[in-house]
Amino acid sequence: MRDPADEGRTHEMTLPGGSGARIGYARVSTTGQSLDIQLEALSGCEKIFREKISGAKDDRPELQAMLEFVREGDTVQVTKLDRLARNTRHLLEISEYLQGKGVALNILNIGINTATPTGKLMLTMIGAIATFEREMMLERQAEGIALAKLKGKYKGRKATARSKSQEVIEMLEQGLSKPEISRQLEIGITSIYRIVRAKPD
Repeated sequence: MRDPADEGRTHEMTLPGGSGARIGYARVSTTGQSLDIQLEALSGCEKIFREKISGAKDDRPELQAMLEFVREGDTVQVTKLDRLARNTRHLLEISEYLQGKGVALNILNIGINTATPTGKLMLTMIGAIATFEREMMLERQAEGIALAKLKGKYKGRKATARSKSQEVIEMLEQGLSKPEISRQLEIGITSIYRIVRAKPD
């Protein structure tokens, strides 16, 4: 039986370093902006997901649809980092998710292609910088919390995606799709996949 997610695919296309399709993702922040330049750069892609929405938003339906659509051997192409991810941490989450599906990531303007050893190295370096930045942020955050506690103003942290793990599992068992759960719970789809992977068998 054919997978509905494969509608519109042409599997005969071959790529350097992969046997799958090139899947593009293009985004601009407002409806008044044009996707034309990105679409031209991605013209060699078999399928392009496109949307006009702020990169700061977690709920990006076309990004989530693209992550669901890609299959092992495919390559995701974007023109620039900021078209795909809202920050370095988000980029690494997406890259980790794609790697788990056997999908390469090609960022055209800086020449990162995770199908190559050099591309993987560059992404690893970005990851190391992101880890350093996060550790510095956590250190500053801890200092701020300690000061707030001294002043009696600390109210605790907001709920994270991990705190919604049980809700995610229950909704999956009810048959809801991952993109729909992402929209309802207002958490990233990559967080949902981490929750699923961490679920005991």
